[in-house]
Amino acid sequence: MSSPQTSSSPESASATESAPQQRRVEEKHAGAGKSESLSATDDSADSTEQTVHLKVFRYDPDVEAKEEPRYDDFHVPLERGMTVLDALIYARDHFDSSLTFRHSCRMGVCGSDGLFINGRQRLGCQTQISDLDSPVQVEPLPHEPVIKDLVVDMDHFFERMESIEPYFQPDELPDGELEEQRQSPENREKIKEASRCIQCGCCTSSCNHAQFDDEYIGPAAIVNGYRFYFDEREGDEPKNHRLDILSKEHGVWQCHTQFSCTEVCPKDIPITEEIQEMKREAMKRDVKFW
Repeated sequence: MSSPQTSSSPESASATESAPQQRRVEEKHAGAGKSESLSATDDSADSTEQTVHLKVFRYDPDVEAKEEPRYDDFHVPLERGMTVLDALIYARDHFDSSLTFRHSCRMGVCGSDGLFINGRQRLGCQTQISDLDSPVQVEPLPHEPVIKDLVVDMDHFFERMESIEPYFQPDELPDGELEEQRQSPENREKIKEASRCIQCGCCTSSCNHAQFDDEYIGPAAIVNGYRFYFDEREGDEPKNHRLDILSKEHGVWQCHTQFSCTEVCPKDIPITEEIQEMKREAMKRDVKFW
């Protein structure tokens, strides 16, 4: 038995077609009302938002009124995951555009934002505000001349780095024009940690001996020397030459094994351990038992 046929009027068909559209319109209006409610809640939260208190070192030799070093206070709105660099950028962009500091990648790779934060050398981009006591005191790296505010002159640091000739000097190159210089996985593992150095200067700034001996090449340079000395692709003669540089009067023997460099390294390089290993290499080469 067939079902009875039903007929619909044009008005009912139109109502059926418009029902989904009407529903979407109603949902849109409801969403807008919800957004306005959330916005009002956010505005209320903003009025009681938390702030972080920054105490920032200031110095500008080119401005007479700022020639005397001082500390400026900034109260920056605190956000989840905020780093010291984030807070400094906010202070510069919203409170004082003359605030000067270095930064680049913001990912702990470039090493440009090494700072003295709450009495310790750290990377601004790697240091969470939530891990620090308030106020957060931000100063330039110690033991280097201050150019302006948080920017120090790094020329002497990079001269120290260059002194160990940080580049490959193989005895011979592969025969094929496009053939690579091969390295074993074991050797790569040996120098892997030293290869992580980003030349931020934190370790050298923390070294007391580097403060008093301008000729001491410092922990960062020694780590870079270690990286090339133990690379199996390095030539024998350049290897001995680099060991001569590292074991000279102002080289590895000036390390007092304080571990301060290891403690502040943002890349967790065992700097003191690698300096001691370079000392052993120098001893093995130069000490004779006959």
